Amino acid sequence: MTNDLAAAQREVRLLARACDRAGLTTAYGHCSVRLDAASFLVCASKPMGLITPADEGSVVPLDGPLPEGVLGEVRMHREVYRQRPEVNAIVRFISPNVLALAALGRTPKPRHGFGAYFSPQVPFWPDPNLVRNDAAAEGVARTLGALPGIVVSVNGAVAAGVDAAQALTLAIFLEDAARVELAALQAGCGDQPALTEEQCAGRATWAGRVAERQWDYWTAGDPEQVE
Repeated sequence: MTNDLAAAQREVRLLARACDRAGLTTAYGHCSVRLDAASFLVCASKPMGLITPADEGSVVPLDGPLPEGVLGEVRMHREVYRQRPEVNAIVRFISPNVLALAALGRTPKPRHGFGAYFSPQVPFWPDPNLVRNDAAAEGVARTLGALPGIVVSVNGAVAAGVDAAQALTLAIFLEDAARVELAALQAGCGDQPALTEEQCAGRATWAGRVAERQWDYWTAGDPEQVE
């Protein structure tokens, strides 16, 4: 377990700093990786871009209260891991285009390749309060359902993947989908049809190292990256 935990600590630090490099977060946000069927590891409670190789995350049980010092919104991670056994990594991020669109009460439609991964549309949690209680966290996870991402009102978004690379990629794709949606609205084309579910199913592929290439790009030069 010590070796596995050490590897997970490094992975969650890499993920945190990659999120920062990708412009997904500034002072706020957090990420995690599943350790086993009963627990996950969340990054240190500090700005993700400031997490150093010496910072250690906290092990959080799926049952029981959050450990001391863990941010209250980490409840969302816990509830998604409980409800989605296939999810092994989560990014909660507050990016500019997602936030601007959420302020309008909107989420991206699948208008381009990156948006296709969220077909038929990114779900929206409407409560603008911070998700710092169990009932709200359970509601967010239920609203997310089997989809890979959700906008949590004006508090950013959550992306859930099968591994750290996929969670990072989905967060990047969601932010870009929000950028495209805002551009469509600004051009007066918000009513234009999006991609069909059939088109999205054909486009939203993970073949060809889609997630791995994002991981390689955004972790390149990281102090803990192994060549």
